Amino acid sequence: MLHPAASADRGAPATAAPAVSMGAPLVDMHGRVHRDLRVSLTDRCSLRCTYCMPEQGNEWLARTSILTVDEIVRIARVAAADGITTFRLTGGEPLLRTDIVEVVRRLAAITGPDGAPVEVAMTTNGIRLPELLPALVDAGLHRLNISIDTLRRDRFHVLTRRDRLDDVRAGIAAAQASGLRPLKLNAVAMRNVNEDELVELVEFAIAHDAQMRFIEQMPLDAGHTWERSRMVTQEEILTALSARWTLTPVPGRGGAPAARWVLDGGPHAVGVIASVTAPFCGDCDRLRLTADGQLRNCLFSSTEYDLLPILRTGGDDAQIDGMLRSCVHGKLPGHAINDPAFLQPARGMNAIGG
Repeated sequence: MLHPAASADRGAPATAAPAVSMGAPLVDMHGRVHRDLRVSLTDRCSLRCTYCMPEQGNEWLARTSILTVDEIVRIARVAAADGITTFRLTGGEPLLRTDIVEVVRRLAAITGPDGAPVEVAMTTNGIRLPELLPALVDAGLHRLNISIDTLRRDRFHVLTRRDRLDDVRAGIAAAQASGLRPLKLNAVAMRNVNEDELVELVEFAIAHDAQMRFIEQMPLDAGHTWERSRMVTQEEILTALSARWTLTPVPGRGGAPAARWVLDGGPHAVGVIASVTAPFCGDCDRLRLTADGQLRNCLFSSTEYDLLPILRTGGDDAQIDGMLRSCVHGKLPGHAINDPAFLQPARGMNAIGG
């Protein structure tokens, strides 16, 4: 069923998904084949980034609504049988889950129809990586994205409302030593906040054998205070980097969210996720699962597809498969951020999952 609060909102399917047997690819009405499921494990975080969530007064998801490991794995097995090949664990901060190693281990054991194992990736703020990374690697984690928006302690404190920059840097160092590759660092580019650090952040990433990825700030903050004028665009990012390096576009982006440019002929590269000024919706192959069991077909959708009743009232795997297909069937051609009628999702980024 659709989430009750969203049943009449933008993104609801006009018609039911056509009957398709379990195990068939997840193809939407626009021909996009879905291979990536972003799994949010919690809406809680150890930081309070201004573009994501308020410092105080957050209404956390009820603990009884949070998916258990068994429930996550059950959904993942059905999704993998339908062609999902990558599971990216997000939050909030996924490393706050006390059972995070078990989640990774059990997901990494899943295989697709061809017998090949799925890939398990994670997006994290890195704070708990020094203590957890060895166990995560042993459990089967394949890739890491670590968020770091500034290298300056005062800015980090203001931006995240926490004095944890040293902890994040220690997490990045642990990731570099782990050998997990590719290692990616994410930064949201913001006007009058960190736009003067773009070159410095790329140099920091190179020094840690990582690829820097800049993200245009999107209207996903819980306080709904996003302003287009505060966003640093892809064009501005590339202009700033071009003063330091010769940038050569990398072809063959496919469904990847970041367009990439090689720096000075290689081997290093930089990525930009320009969801606002250069949307890549036409190649999007992602679905999202929130920590409380809601399927979403777009980061900006206002419609959710509720798996909890199926999971907790005796539903079978065919019903999970049917909900996945309904979600895919209801996916729109694009997110419509640049449409005057666009409405920001009610949930903040921490509750949707990165």
